[in-house]
Amino acid sequence: MTVTVPGPTLGVVGGGQLGRMLAEAAAPLGVEVVVLDPTPECPAAPVASGQIVGDFDDPEAFRELAARVDALTFEIELADAELLESVAAEFDLSVNPAPETLETIEDKLIQKRELGEAGVPVPPFRRVDDAADLRAALSEFGDVMLKARTGGYDGRGNVPVTDPDDAEAAIEAVGGPAMAEAFVDFERELSVIAVQGDSEVRTFPAGENVHEAEILRETILPARTTEDVLARADAVAREVLGTLSGRGVFGIELFETGDGEILVNEIAPRPHNSGHWTIEGARCSQFEQHVRAVLGWPLGSTRLRCPTVMANVLGTVEEPRPARLGTVEAVLGDPDASLHWYGKDEVRPLRKMGHVTVTGDGSADGDAARTADSGARPGDLLAHAREIRDALRFE
Repeated sequence: MTVTVPGPTLGVVGGGQLGRMLAEAAAPLGVEVVVLDPTPECPAAPVASGQIVGDFDDPEAFRELAARVDALTFEIELADAELLESVAAEFDLSVNPAPETLETIEDKLIQKRELGEAGVPVPPFRRVDDAADLRAALSEFGDVMLKARTGGYDGRGNVPVTDPDDAEAAIEAVGGPAMAEAFVDFERELSVIAVQGDSEVRTFPAGENVHEAEILRETILPARTTEDVLARADAVAREVLGTLSGRGVFGIELFETGDGEILVNEIAPRPHNSGHWTIEGARCSQFEQHVRAVLGWPLGSTRLRCPTVMANVLGTVEEPRPARLGTVEAVLGDPDASLHWYGKDEVRPLRKMGHVTVTGDGSADGDAARTADSGARPGDLLAHAREIRDALRFE
């Protein structure tokens, strides 16, 4: 294909922090971005070419978006898949990843069924419609994680259950159709950011994720595990892409078990929080890769530049209030640190407000590979990133 700049205009359903960073990555490529989001002056609005204010299932808003762009994508699973497909057909636009992929992934039960049927390794699971189903899952699997089939994120919609007497309360807490998944005795959580291009697949090195209260706190590159585990994680991520349709970036969350096996936890059909490290830490960020992929352009390099740690900046307030982050000099004064502010007007408890990235010395070809064996440098970087992140205060 022949690529020229200025390039096409990309329509993005969703204007949160992912839409913001997509627009930032698209601009140097000569690609303009128009976002659709129900929140006026959403986080992506200051850096996008335009915003259409509308719900994620608003036909007229979708048509207005389609009339202004040359291709469509989405940055949130709440996007209406059927509406995306029909509007893309009406305006003769490509939409990537494919709406059918979005339909599969947005329902965790269907997602797991299709992965399992394709031979992709997943934890044991079963459908749960009521408390009796949940008690049966506890009897079959032992301790389980009850997950809302749709709509859950950042731990919302996930309820750990160990006692059959808690079944009714757990069902009520999830608040809708659910699935029960056997607890995995994992060594660590990993994620692979995988990119499906027009005729090729590229994967970033697996990152090691640290969660607390079901919310991602840090991602560490290189992951502190063995080369065999890293190779297996990469292979499983590629197997996952083989079950999905359409181009784009996919965040694939994985469990590394105590015996070195890899199981798929969840998939996001979009750039992912655990891939934010790629902005400073990789040759080409996940956001630029997504823009390239959905437009059918050649993909960039996924090589690791240097050891990197990303730390999320979460709301540390007890009640919602206007967002104002202080002591930012803790990041600005550090030569190895970078701050990304998401532009949200309101800070809430544990809401993702931004992230900090800390990079180390070395390259993917030499020092970073040796670091994966020793584990010393990632640990030092993790402590450094936490120190800087924890020095930030909401005023």
